Amino acid sequence: MKVRTPLAIMVFNRPDMTARLFEAVRAARPPRLFVVADGPRADRPGEAEACAKVRSIVEQVDWPCAVEQEFSATNLGCKRRMSSGIDWVFGRVEEAIILEDDCIPGESFFAFCDALLERYREDERVMGVTGCNFQFGRPRGTASYHFSRYMHVWGWASWRRAWRHYDVDMAEWPLLREGRWPRDVFGGRVAASGWRHWFDLTHAGRLDTWDYQWLFAILRRGGLVATPNVNLVRNIGAGVGATHPVQKGPLHDQPAGSLDFPLVHPVEVRQDEQADEFFRRFFTPSLRGLLGLAARRLLAVQ
Repeated sequence: MKVRTPLAIMVFNRPDMTARLFEAVRAARPPRLFVVADGPRADRPGEAEACAKVRSIVEQVDWPCAVEQEFSATNLGCKRRMSSGIDWVFGRVEEAIILEDDCIPGESFFAFCDALLERYREDERVMGVTGCNFQFGRPRGTASYHFSRYMHVWGWASWRRAWRHYDVDMAEWPLLREGRWPRDVFGGRVAASGWRHWFDLTHAGRLDTWDYQWLFAILRRGGLVATPNVNLVRNIGAGVGATHPVQKGPLHDQPAGSLDFPLVHPVEVRQDEQADEFFRRFFTPSLRGLLGLAARRLLAVQ
């Protein structure tokens, strides 16, 4: 099924993964394609060649498509390359689908994003669409998707109107960390302590990451994320081509399933508290195990 929405792919130094992603992109035949690439690190032998090979792969567009490239000559790192790249995309289009090189979409992902980007285009309550489902087969309601407070970025989509709230430096965080906001959002003192720790590291610039800031922006504004009741994107990045090897976790390498169309929409636009509580509890007792794993993954992307 062809995708209607502009698509952005984020690549770096992993030709094999990029080739797999590009196969899915070619099958979807987006009408407009943005390619964001980081540059090689001078102290990594062979990385310049790997980056060049990646760029040659994504230049093999053989369908009618308006292609725009944002290739960095130098290495910006995960935090600055991803955030500046997405800024660049939403500076050009009102809505977009975003895929990193290790996120391989299933057959329903693009149609799911197309449908919900259109349906909730003007609904400020909804700040994003994700292709990820981390409920491990537990159905949530009778609709094709539910609404979560959490954005999972292994294949996602959003609008310029939502991304404008993004701040890579999390300037609001120091004003919120000592109040009740973390406990109210994360459901208690223990969970809040774990997230406060990682938000502190992110704000201080000690994590080379961009997506905790996106989660923070959505949580800060009480936004909702449309989440499929079937996982639609497979993350194949654990342990492969990383600066610091990433341990494969329970969320990695989940198969990408499919949805029936037309979609069945939820009756109300509201958070599925049961789904979000399961996500929180799955990573108990303190979230440190999950967040430590997530931090290692994020540090290893570059």
